Amino acid sequence: MTIPEEHILIVEDSPTLALTYREYLKPLGIPAQIAETGEQALSKINANTPTVILLDLKLPDMDGIDILKQLSADKVSSRVIVITAHGSVTIAVEAMRNGASDFLLKPFTAERLTTTVNNVLEISRLSNLVKQYSGGPLKKFDRFIGNSPAMKAVYRMIEDSAPSKASVFIMGPSGTGKELCAEAIHQLSSRKNKRFVALNCAAIPENLIESEIFGHVKGAFTGATSNRDGAAVSADGGTLFLDEICEMPLDMQTKLLRFIQTGQVVPVGSNQSINVDVRFVCATNRTPALEVAEGRFREDLYYRLHVVPIHMPALSQRGGDVLEIAKHFLNVFSSEEGKKFKGFSADARERLIAYSWPGNVRELGNVIQSIVVLNDYEELSADMLEPMLGSVPVRRPGFAATDPQQAAAPARNAVEETNTVYPSNRGIEPLAVVEKRVIEQAIALSDGRVRKAAKALEVNPSTLYRKISSWQSEP
Repeated sequence: MTIPEEHILIVEDSPTLALTYREYLKPLGIPAQIAETGEQALSKINANTPTVILLDLKLPDMDGIDILKQLSADKVSSRVIVITAHGSVTIAVEAMRNGASDFLLKPFTAERLTTTVNNVLEISRLSNLVKQYSGGPLKKFDRFIGNSPAMKAVYRMIEDSAPSKASVFIMGPSGTGKELCAEAIHQLSSRKNKRFVALNCAAIPENLIESEIFGHVKGAFTGATSNRDGAAVSADGGTLFLDEICEMPLDMQTKLLRFIQTGQVVPVGSNQSINVDVRFVCATNRTPALEVAEGRFREDLYYRLHVVPIHMPALSQRGGDVLEIAKHFLNVFSSEEGKKFKGFSADARERLIAYSWPGNVRELGNVIQSIVVLNDYEELSADMLEPMLGSVPVRRPGFAATDPQQAAAPARNAVEETNTVYPSNRGIEPLAVVEKRVIEQAIALSDGRVRKAAKALEVNPSTLYRKISSWQSEP
């Protein structure tokens, strides 16, 4: 696959401002064209699709939102940054809904413009990289970085579950991107034009969580000076994401179960019920089945929510994705801090791969940001990582990539590792262990598609989903 040459289109009716923006962008080293009207802009886009479009919303011949809608309808791959002096939350939301990648309010500095454009360019580059590695487009998952077998399985689960109304239960360690997964499900669902409302159950005091979810009326408690809609009403028609659901108090779990069963909420201090239609997506870094077994989570609520389980893999299970994600963070933080970093030395790449990353993607981002803040070189080396990661690397078994090109073939490695159903050097194993290996092999050979694997194994897909869920629940 050939990656198109990058260039920028500035759509601005003021020649002075357009030339100023072009001067601001010169340090990026990317050619920039100028269009003063919407008609000129569409003509230039049709002739040669830009990588990034800076779009003024107020043009002499048409509205910028109309151009956004047309680009979306024509499936133009350009990423659009809206620029306008008429800033408001309403305009920003409308622009984003119609495909804009970012929003800038005039006047803005050269640094703000170059940082925003550079970030959008980096997302475009990583998207093209994912397309190269996967052999096909994955535009739906642009906010995810990486194409390892473990993440391919997640992408397929998102694709399979998004159109459904079924509740989704996302599991995985902290820092693995559970909220990104929930947002991807919402964006691929029929509810994408309604709100996605996220609520962290662990961050809300017990005495306020009912009000946060169901809302309250004026005078319901001290400090309730006016009526307030809760997260459930705000998400009506859309998706309600309950993060760290296992941290919810038991009495609140009972009220949540009633809401799920009836589709009605009663604000705190009110006797009037409100009909609400939301899709539930939940997440936890605990083992839900264990929480049920130990009495900390209601079993009936668990079975109501745990319909489609999705497991977010730890970063240590994602092979070469570590290098892609690290490169993304390096570019973003270098741009924000005005530093010179452009890449990693060979020993730094090896060190990044070897480390176990207990804090997952969040830890990786913190490490890269700290190094960028404290140093200013073109290349990030292993000795810069040592204060953060320690001096003795612990290599993960089964993955020893020192060449970044090896990150492009994780799917093949996974298939090779599972290519023997019953290895002679393992002796006699329990039937359940052999069955698990056969299923994992089938899924790997099916490019992460559970339904395809189920068809090859001649079993119902729900059987595989149930077994995968049971494995994830094991201590």
